[in-house]
Amino acid sequence: MDLAPTLKKHFGYDEFRPLQQKIINDALAGRDVLVLMPTGGGKSLCFQLPALTRDGLTIVVSPLISLMKDQVDALQTSGIPATYLNSTLDRQGAVARWRGLHRGEYRMLYVAPERLMLDTFLERAVNWNITQFAIDEAHCISEWGHDFRPEYRELKKLRTHFPDVPMMALTATATERVRADIVKQLKLREPRCYVASFNRPNLAYRVVPKAAPYEQLLQFIRSRLNDSGIVYCASRKSADSLARNLSEDGISAKPYHAGLTSAERTKNQEAFLRDERSAKKPGELLPGDRARRPGRIAKRMRAAVQRERCRQATPFHRRKE
Repeated sequence: MDLAPTLKKHFGYDEFRPLQQKIINDALAGRDVLVLMPTGGGKSLCFQLPALTRDGLTIVVSPLISLMKDQVDALQTSGIPATYLNSTLDRQGAVARWRGLHRGEYRMLYVAPERLMLDTFLERAVNWNITQFAIDEAHCISEWGHDFRPEYRELKKLRTHFPDVPMMALTATATERVRADIVKQLKLREPRCYVASFNRPNLAYRVVPKAAPYEQLLQFIRSRLNDSGIVYCASRKSADSLARNLSEDGISAKPYHAGLTSAERTKNQEAFLRDERSAKKPGELLPGDRARRPGRIAKRMRAAVQRERCRQATPFHRRKE
């Protein structure tokens, strides 16, 4: 199958990145696949493109509401029938999506693991023509990983309910032990495993001793007033106070974390992505807690700052944009 026309038409690319085409070919052949790629390495394309080249529904499991909305918005803009089900929808919006799913109107559905594994959800899903499960953030299923989420363990029951549906597990960070645990927990059958290079020559890391942290950060931002960036904070309170202080010092900054309402998160993220700024407030910063990061990154983003010490080095793999 020649995938180049589909790649160009829907995604705008002339060629695949390393490993993508092999992964896609395995997916189209009905094989289970484990994919380890850095953030920004093209994981999503590995399950999105196959969904376009065959009939049926691909269910994408993701714990990040912001990522669901971002990817569905992008897919719909490209003319791809995709949707999501999560807590941000009102009753009318959810009913319309359920109706479309039962009618087979969608190629892709994004859903959180805890919602997918509800008995009422599974009872409906068994009547759909599901062609693949794509488990994003698959490292969350492993208790040996840095971001273990108990609700992910329930996903192992998918094999019981859908024994013939192939699975693709994707992650940006997993040791060999975690990879083995992903395969075991999801009951992947003779999976093809792909590990991409994490070498990103366009990135530079700097470690700076903290003397006067806020003043150091402010100086760093003011030296890059034409760029956007994200500041990772250890807590919601820290993100809120930092955004407030930066705004008072003339920097356009908004917080982003789970303590905000859905409307507030959406408003702040969309403003960041559109790069909204005024003449009096140059620069664009989005302080946020590590547990709730925005799904997309603004095109002009040039810096990510870890304000407080991170307990593990592993999460830094996830920030390689």
